[in-house]
Amino acid sequence: MDSKLLELLVCPVTKGPLVFDREKQELLSRSARLAYPVRDGIPILLEHEARPLSDDEAERPKPTSPADPAA
Repeated sequence: MDSKLLELLVCPVTKGPLVFDREKQELLSRSARLAYPVRDGIPILLEHEARPLSDDEAERPKPTSPADPAA
């Protein structure tokens, strides 16, 4: 996922930041407790396409942040 794009994207529900989980190919919104899928490099930011985050996932440290140079 392009780090520049990730810096621009926000959760459509809360307007809060999104965190990219490279392993699961999802954008996480901890404030909305939702995980949005990324398919073929395209973020699907539709609430009905997102899956709910478990308590463990919502509190886990960020996998990748926009400021992370490895993103």
